[in-house]
Amino acid sequence: MVSDSAIHSLAGAAGGIVAMSATYPLIVLSTRAAVNVKNDSKNVVQHFLEIVKREGVVGLYSGLSPSLLGIAVTNGVYYYFYERSRGIILNSRQGSKALNMLESMLAGVVAGSATTIISNPIWVIQTSQAVRVEPSPSELSNSHAVPKRPSILRTIQAIIAKDGLNGLFRGLGPALVLVINPVLQYTVFEQLKNFLIKKRTLKLRAMGSGSAVAVLSDWDFFVLGAFSKLVATGSTYPYIVLKSRLQAGQARAEQYKSSLHGLATILKEEGIQGLYKGVGSKLLQSVLAAAILFAVQRRIYELTKKAITSLS
Repeated sequence: MVSDSAIHSLAGAAGGIVAMSATYPLIVLSTRAAVNVKNDSKNVVQHFLEIVKREGVVGLYSGLSPSLLGIAVTNGVYYYFYERSRGIILNSRQGSKALNMLESMLAGVVAGSATTIISNPIWVIQTSQAVRVEPSPSELSNSHAVPKRPSILRTIQAIIAKDGLNGLFRGLGPALVLVINPVLQYTVFEQLKNFLIKKRTLKLRAMGSGSAVAVLSDWDFFVLGAFSKLVATGSTYPYIVLKSRLQAGQARAEQYKSSLHGLATILKEEGIQGLYKGVGSKLLQSVLAAAILFAVQRRIYELTKKAITSLS
C-alpha cells in the first residue's frame, strides 16, 4: 500500500509543475529585476515588452526546463518530509489530530531544510539561465538578431568551470534562511484551514447535523493558498533578491561576505528599493502559483488516493 506521504509527494510535485508552467513569465521578470543593480524606472509591462522584443516570446520561458524539474523535486520532497514530520508529531502525542502553530513550524523547518539542500543546484542552473543570454556570431554583427540562450548542459559547464562543484550551491546560505518562507506559508495555511474547518463544523452541528465535519472546497484552498503565500513572500523578499544575485553568479554579489553584509551593501548602494526589485511581479507570481498549487495538489491527492483504494 502506498503511504500517505508518498501520495502527498506525488500530488505536490504535479501541482507544482502546473503552477510553475502557468506563472513562469512572472518568475523571469522578477528574477531579472532582482539581479539588476541599476535603478531604472521601467514598470513590469515595459520589461515584459522589452524581453519579447529582444528575445521573442521564448525569452519569457528562459530556464523553464530546470524550473519544472526544480519545482517537481522541491514540492515532492517538501510534501514528503512535511507529511512524514506531521505524522511523527501526531503519533507522538494524544488529542487533536491538527497541528498547532509550533508543530506546524517544526514540520516546516525539517521539510524546508531538506528540500533546500537537495534542490539548490537545480535553482542555481535555473537562475543562471533566466538571467543570461549568449551573443551568437550573427548577433554581434546584427543588432536585430535574437540572443541565443545557453543550454542546460552549457550552463552547468559554465558554473563548474567558474566555481567548481561549489558553484552549484551558490546562495545556499540565504536559501536556508528562506526556509522561513514555506514555514510561514504552510503555518499560516494550516492555522487558517483549521480555523475555517472548526468554525464551519460548529455551524453545521448547531444546525442539527450531528457529528458532521465541514469539508473545504477547491475555492477555499485557492484563497487560503494565495493569502498564506502573500504573507510569506512579502515578509522575506529582501532575502529572495540576495539569493537570486548569488545564484546567478553576479560579480557584485561575489563580494558579499555574508547574508547580512549583502543586504547591507544593497541597502547602501541601491537604497531600500534595491531590496524589493521585482517584488510586484514576484508577489503576483507567488500568490497565483501557491493558490493553484494548493487547489491542484488537493484534487490530485484525492483522485490518486481514490484510485489506489479502488485497486487494493
